[in-house]
Amino acid sequence: MVGDSGIELCGIQEELDRREKDILHPLACLSVAGLRRRPERLKGYRQNFAVDCDRILHAKSYTRYIDKTQVFSMVANDHITHRVLHVQLVSKIGRTIGRFLRLNEDLIEAIALGHDLGHPPFGHQGETILSELCQAHGLPPFLHNLQSVRFLEHLEKKGAGLNLTLQTLDGILCHDGEVNLNNLSPRRDKTFADLDREIAAKEADPSLQLVPMTLEGCVVRLADTIAYIGRDIEDAIEIGIIRRADLPKECVAVLGDTNGTIVYTLVTDLISHSTGMDAIGFSPVIGGALLALKRFNYQAIYLNPQVKRGQAEIRACYQAMFDTYLKHLASQDVNSRIIRDFAHYLEPQRLAQTPPAGVVRDFIAGMTDDYFRAQAVLLGFPIPPKQ
Repeated sequence: MVGDSGIELCGIQEELDRREKDILHPLACLSVAGLRRRPERLKGYRQNFAVDCDRILHAKSYTRYIDKTQVFSMVANDHITHRVLHVQLVSKIGRTIGRFLRLNEDLIEAIALGHDLGHPPFGHQGETILSELCQAHGLPPFLHNLQSVRFLEHLEKKGAGLNLTLQTLDGILCHDGEVNLNNLSPRRDKTFADLDREIAAKEADPSLQLVPMTLEGCVVRLADTIAYIGRDIEDAIEIGIIRRADLPKECVAVLGDTNGTIVYTLVTDLISHSTGMDAIGFSPVIGGALLALKRFNYQAIYLNPQVKRGQAEIRACYQAMFDTYLKHLASQDVNSRIIRDFAHYLEPQRLAQTPPAGVVRDFIAGMTDDYFRAQAVLLGFPIPPKQ
């Protein structure tokens, strides 16, 4: 019975693969094209990118999304967006776009779910501070997209990694970038050697613009912006740092003034402008309005003093934490959290391949905001409470 069932399930996978060829766009990435660094013979009925989705969902780093800042670290309000909700919104928006463009929704979902795993505590503010500390200790600048790939390839499963497909890892690596172009065309035919080269090049030059190898990766990169642009506005209105009337009139006239309207307008335009094309992008009018709205968000929300509150204390704690954990690694203090909660978890070979400062970087980057706060208290550098 078990054997017969297994044959039947394999038949389902083969049928799904055949169906993709009939249904998906000729330029979509088929599941059978998925490449893994360590080749696997997948059992059962799940296709390549569906397996990637499941592996990411069950990863420890995915579980930690639940308490990671999106924008507002110091605000006590259960209705504002945290990173776990953001990645779900990116996934939903991306799959909606993919469905209408006849792209691979499993690949879109896998990239979307994994794209922000590398964010450290306290969002982009924490990323900036951690990057400065990394460079001060001889490491490359810290970039959350590179760290997302690092978690998935080198830190999950005690350092063995999840052995995800190249297409998923490439989409995660290349998701980070400002939308200044009306169209994003994929750079196909990449290999794992290309992935490794792009990671090294991005470390050497953080301003380097990387482009995904699939249309699905391009969709996620633009869906990321669609997911946060209006949602950040709603959160800012919720906590009272802007009013809806403050939104630029020229943007409102084109995109609307609520998150729902903004998302619908952007998604509709993206689908209309990308159908049948080997590129994903907005029309010039919509793309221009989106860029103007991003500039407004940057000035009115992201640089707002209320968003920056507590930055000095957070910076001091990052510094103290980095220095303290380096000392604990040097002395092999078995009572230290970095030894008990992280170093002992990794396989010795993986640990030996990483310099001490890199181990500290990986440990801090994986922390939730609450875990970071708890360590700050232990180190004598408490962070102001949320208000």
